[in-house]
Amino acid sequence: MPQNQRIAQITLDEKSVLRRSPQVEHERKVAIFDLIEENRFAPADIVKGPYNVSLGVEENRLIFDVMDSDDNSLTIITLSLKSFRGIIRDYFMICESYFDAIKTKAPSQIETIDMARRGLHNEGAELLRDRLTDKVEIDVDTARRLFTLICVLHAR
Repeated sequence: MPQNQRIAQITLDEKSVLRRSPQVEHERKVAIFDLIEENRFAPADIVKGPYNVSLGVEENRLIFDVMDSDDNSLTIITLSLKSFRGIIRDYFMICESYFDAIKTKAPSQIETIDMARRGLHNEGAELLRDRLTDKVEIDVDTARRLFTLICVLHAR
């Protein structure tokens, strides 16, 4: 993978976020760390990288502001969040069940819930890859981490 086809820095546009649960904050930190460590991000028709990316939500749209290393905007990629709503809602519900199960359920029950959680997460990541097909090339792991960050932007 060319070293310039990657995200070097990512920030979340969190205008409306005042406070998050410790679990959500932990997921945000891990996703950003893992994403910066290894990712594949190749916007169509732009070869100048690596990229700084600001990820945000405006008017029910996901906004990727892709910038060069000096924070000059190169392109803005927008996606409607409509197709993500159900997956994000279901993902939050299963995560809540998972955190509750950790406290009181048997390991086999926790594992079952965790498998469902991972399945929804994979579904969201695959949807993201599909929706970005003509806009930016990303690998599976990058899509998974970006989907985590999309969920973080929706956590209240």
